[in-house]
Amino acid sequence: MVKKLVTTQFTLLTLARVILGVVFFAHGWQKVVTNGLSGTAGAFEKMGVPAPTLSAWFAGLAELLGGALLIVGFAVPIVAIVLIIDMVGAIFTVHIDNGFFASNPGGGGIELPLVLIAGLLAVAAVPQTSLGIDALLLKNKLEGTK
Repeated sequence: MVKKLVTTQFTLLTLARVILGVVFFAHGWQKVVTNGLSGTAGAFEKMGVPAPTLSAWFAGLAELLGGALLIVGFAVPIVAIVLIIDMVGAIFTVHIDNGFFASNPGGGGIELPLVLIAGLLAVAAVPQTSLGIDALLLKNKLEGTK
């Protein structure tokens, strides 16, 4: 019974990690490919983001590559830290003046970045399951020490 519960929990955490990865990858794709980094930098400049070109590069690449790494389960705790820094930056440069709710008429509040941070904390705080590269690397390392 306990083994089934743990398996279910690991499966759900894997699903959460992949969903977070898809969300970040999509946002990164939008910044890097759809809008282009120069378009993203221009939008950041209009929003008052400091160092808009550097910020566009950081956010775009962190979200695109970080999302992909979350999907495959590689370097999850490190990726989570980078993406949390990205979301804290987004909160303080873009979202904080728009209140709490993502659906505020004037623009998105801090709600979505906070939820993303919570998800990142959850998946980074637990060992990864066999459905990710981190777990496979750890398994191989542990088997090599026997």
